[in-house]
Amino acid sequence: MTLAERVRYPDFHSRIMTAQEAAALIPAGANVGMSGFTGAGYPKAIPLALAKRIEAEHAAGKSFRINVWTGASTAPELDGALAKVDGIDMRLPFQSDPICREKINTGKMQFNDMHLSHVAQHAWFGFLGHLDVAVIEVLGILPDGRLIPSTAVGNNKTWLDLADKVIIEVNSMVPEAMEGMHDVYYGTALPPHRKPIPLTQPHERIGEPYLRVDPAKVVAVVGTHQSDRNTVFAKPDEVSQKIASHIIDFLQAEVQKGRLPKQLLPLQSGVGNVANAVLAGLQDSPFEGLTGFTEVLQDGMLDLLRTGKMASASATAISLSTAALAEFASNLDFYRERILLRPQEISNHPELVRRLGIIGMNAMIEADIYGNVNSTHIMGSSMMNGIGGSGDFARNCYLSFFVTPSLAKGGSISSIVPMVSHVDHTEHDVQVIVTEQGLADLRGHSPTQRAELIIEHCAHPDFRPALRDYLARARKGATGQHTPHLLNEALSWHQRYVDTGSMR
Repeated sequence: MTLAERVRYPDFHSRIMTAQEAAALIPAGANVGMSGFTGAGYPKAIPLALAKRIEAEHAAGKSFRINVWTGASTAPELDGALAKVDGIDMRLPFQSDPICREKINTGKMQFNDMHLSHVAQHAWFGFLGHLDVAVIEVLGILPDGRLIPSTAVGNNKTWLDLADKVIIEVNSMVPEAMEGMHDVYYGTALPPHRKPIPLTQPHERIGEPYLRVDPAKVVAVVGTHQSDRNTVFAKPDEVSQKIASHIIDFLQAEVQKGRLPKQLLPLQSGVGNVANAVLAGLQDSPFEGLTGFTEVLQDGMLDLLRTGKMASASATAISLSTAALAEFASNLDFYRERILLRPQEISNHPELVRRLGIIGMNAMIEADIYGNVNSTHIMGSSMMNGIGGSGDFARNCYLSFFVTPSLAKGGSISSIVPMVSHVDHTEHDVQVIVTEQGLADLRGHSPTQRAELIIEHCAHPDFRPALRDYLARARKGATGQHTPHLLNEALSWHQRYVDTGSMR
């Protein structure tokens, strides 16, 4: 299929150009909103062309950097390429690229780590500055100029509405049969004119299948034929299987106590191998008729849909392994009836998370004995990826799980520590902590009660004696006994492992 066949709006044919020509329309210093959410639906050709242009400008002694706003992480063709040529001044709201990470942690790139539900509204409020250009991947353009979204919706609606100029990248690799899988809600408004979002079930449609754009703002249309950054998931190992087993046993007990229905409540799962393994574990669980209300649909949730364990899933992006993507593409008629992709201001909306009673499962780097969680920083100052959507869900979920292996760095570092080196989720937002060692249900407990539960159920046996000793001495020597700490010693727990190399 030719690009002209995917671009069915005649007025845009005269604006079809190369990626290099489109990249020339982005000025230095611009705020650029790009599509993309967790390696899905990001522009592939234009960022690479822009990186070459920036490299040439720098070689000529000219300064050229832009500020990049997205939905979440993207891929080497966007984050990696622009970071490599020092083309990004400010990045928000989330990234997972190793070159970006190095630039951020050496102070060569600014990074605004944000809750994903906040991004669209902060852009509308004007908190982030003026949006100059939007670069959005779509799978096609309708005869009336509306856009057929790609594999991620993310913040695309907001970027298209706010940007002065719009560049559209039409990716013919994305199957046309995805048309109709999207639900773009245009009912949001700014305070004081906001109204309730009319969503009461994850599978409900409240919007329309297409993105709107003012045709007058579209300055370029570029064709590409390239796949997303397909996610590579490790096969569930013994550690992740144990974590999954603890969670499933706990959920079964909650059903037996009458605190959860037999089909549970809608599930949210963070991105990564452990989260995917938990979803895989549900395949052999007694639960039927599951639903999903999450950010990213991964292999584990796709498998639940395929086997009928899960009835429907709502997300903002699809991020799959190569094998799962092939299965998805081969059975799009089946999945189109069961999957809805929404803007992230809906998929991550705290009001909806609270209303639907989401069961949220997110990964962490470390937790302390009182239940505070660090999701973003190594040794308190080095950024890994960002908080993403975990905070949107953790504070508002019906049940909030945080999961991690109990050990890191080949067993030399405990993921359970006296005091986290950076706090992303306070003890007030964390209900359940799970490692392969066990599960600590923190609901209804005081700080010292939580500490005993976390140490005994979640810490690795090699580190339990030291943690018990710390808690005992803190109970004797701390100035207060509500959350007893020996501050210098709590922080030195991290310092003693600096030489081991803590990036993991």
